[in-house]
Amino acid sequence: MRALFLSEPPFHFGVHEPAPDLPSRIQALVDAGDREEAVVLFQREAVGLPDAMIAQFRATDAFAGVVPLAQSTVYDATLARELSTPTDAMLAVDVPVTILCGEQTFPFLSAAAERLAAAMPHAELIVSPESVGHRLDAQAATRIVAARLA
Repeated sequence: MRALFLSEPPFHFGVHEPAPDLPSRIQALVDAGDREEAVVLFQREAVGLPDAMIAQFRATDAFAGVVPLAQSTVYDATLARELSTPTDAMLAVDVPVTILCGEQTFPFLSAAAERLAAAMPHAELIVSPESVGHRLDAQAATRIVAARLA
């Protein structure tokens, strides 16, 4: 491996950890066929979105596109619980690491990106104004990756 690129890694570093039973509660909603509520629970407790922002999101067409992916929120919550804080081996990566973060993203993801960049000896944090709301801008990311691999 010559380089590592990460986009808004969801590490909590022990700060504002979601409840340990969150994945099982989300799974119970999925199993009951209530995928909308499963997505909302994930947004509220795993991502930390306020109810007003969740209500705004629910009113968009994008929400309807996310609901069929409700099962993936169980996996996301499980993985985030198991790897909430990077291990020493993860932090000791001995290649250049570029951590991409949107200028307008969720505060928990900005904080995680900053903490991770500070903890990794070969890391740089790139804040991309083109990436908004945890959506990586493909053109900006391509430009950044190409420049670092050149």
